[in-house]
Amino acid sequence: MSRRDGYQPGVRCWVDVLGPDPRQLTGFYRALFGWEFAGPGEMPGDGEYFVAQLRGRDVAGVGSLPPAAEAPAFHTYIEVESADRAAEDVVEAGGTVLAEPVDAPPAGRLAVVADPEGAAFCVWEPRARRGAQLVNEPGAWSMSALNARDREGAAAFYGAAFGWQLETFRMGDMEMGLFRLPGYVGGEPSQPVPRDVVAAVMPLSEAPRAHWSVDFWVDDVDRATATATELGGGVLAGPYDAPPFRQAVVADPNGVAFSVSELNLPG
Repeated sequence: MSRRDGYQPGVRCWVDVLGPDPRQLTGFYRALFGWEFAGPGEMPGDGEYFVAQLRGRDVAGVGSLPPAAEAPAFHTYIEVESADRAAEDVVEAGGTVLAEPVDAPPAGRLAVVADPEGAAFCVWEPRARRGAQLVNEPGAWSMSALNARDREGAAAFYGAAFGWQLETFRMGDMEMGLFRLPGYVGGEPSQPVPRDVVAAVMPLSEAPRAHWSVDFWVDDVDRATATATELGGGVLAGPYDAPPFRQAVVADPNGVAFSVSELNLPG
């Protein structure tokens, strides 16, 4: 478990999922993760935005799909000092701005951007909302991963835009990566990755283009996959063992994929 009261520029700080019927999604994620919801707040275009909570602490967002959005999806947010300046930095580093900076009062200011391979994410200038207040425990967000074909190109882009450094390693037959932000200390001493890790990097498999994916911890992966199916979602992969985790990839009723992980440490 890790309680947070804020992040620092260059660190992933929030996730949300958007869909055509956010009230349907609140029911799905409430049953799957035990989330309660504050809201709704307003979104542009008469949309609604709900803040998911565990034990009264913010863990994620669920909102309406904007009219201009391509499809329902999870979004990862990276904290920045200025959303406007970060959008400029993204372009200078070779990325694109998908939605210009806009205020989301009183929470903060954001822009939707994409890296050179097209993986979309948000930059977040915090005001009232400083990001997820509870991470790395059952029902809470644990990690976001970039799924990319050009790992070295991604390292150059995220290094230029946010100061991230790439470390690669092998897990079985697969080469994996971790983005680290020197000087950042997150998580807990007992966590299975270094505490300056801000994101994972996964090889892109059959997906048509690069994208960001999200992972949530659960206390029982097999039960979570059964629950997701019962609630109108689905199981895309697993459950399977990937020590120290047991994991699965599931989808919500809109087909939005995310992974669930059960941590199994020795002793």
